[in-house]
Amino acid sequence: MKDLRYPIGRYQAPEIITESHIIDWISDIKNLPTALRGTVAGLTTEQLDTPYREGGWTVRQVVHHVADSHLNSMIRYKWALTEDKPTIKAYDEKLWADLPDTKLDIVLSLNLLDAFHEKWVALLNTLSRDQLRREFYHPEAKRNMALDWMTGLYAWHGKHHVAHITNLRERMGW
Repeated sequence: MKDLRYPIGRYQAPEIITESHIIDWISDIKNLPTALRGTVAGLTTEQLDTPYREGGWTVRQVVHHVADSHLNSMIRYKWALTEDKPTIKAYDEKLWADLPDTKLDIVLSLNLLDAFHEKWVALLNTLSRDQLRREFYHPEAKRNMALDWMTGLYAWHGKHHVAHITNLRERMGW
């Protein structure tokens, strides 16, 4: 049986991040809103409120989480691009997933992701290799993280959550 928490495995960046990796990752980020919309298309309210695994978030919470997470990421990119190794603000994603806005219609977060990813991809496509090597300090991880590495992480993150929903649909026959 697949590991339901990590259906595509954990994120593993290549030892050397190439221009080709960056191009592929930006494409993945660009395509996420469409992929996520396709994954949730036609789901009923009951299905949206089904956890993707025992003890996991509901499909609805996953969609809202992706929007929250990627918005936070864009802010982190901007800090790293405009400040010298800033310390970013960490947040408790599990607590965020239980806030009342995660009970709202997923169309709100899907629309947000459409607009936001268009803006994020436009920014990513303008960054030089030097800019992509800029870093921020993550206080929970207790280390600096470079934007090129983060680009891969967020490309993976979108696919990771799409796979949660896709796998649930397959298991449930939806």
